[in-house]
Amino acid sequence: MLAAVQRLRRSADFAAAIRGGRRAGRGTLVVHLLLDEPACASTARAGFVVSKAVGNAVVRNRVRRRLRHLVRPLLDELPGGASLVVRALPPAAAATSVTLAADLESALAAARRPRRPR
Repeated sequence: MLAAVQRLRRSADFAAAIRGGRRAGRGTLVVHLLLDEPACASTARAGFVVSKAVGNAVVRNRVRRRLRHLVRPLLDELPGGASLVVRALPPAAAATSVTLAADLESALAAARRPRRPR
């Protein structure tokens, strides 16, 4: 489980990360990363969105637990004040932990990469 200071809990925090953050998607999930938060927060925070399209309550909670377990060590690598929202897609219900971990790390790396100039 993530510590209370590491969790996104307010809908406004989720909305800010989704609207203002960088998005990167992979086969089983989509990552929204907002790096330009004020530096007043000492730690990065994460939140999870697992909709009913993923499965019933048991399946959704299992996916959320697996994602929480995978995100916990990655939060230490993010700068303080960063907000991370991980949105599970329906294929996440049947994915192995190895696949989820690879998709999460790949999506997070893509979201952290600087944007190319247009």
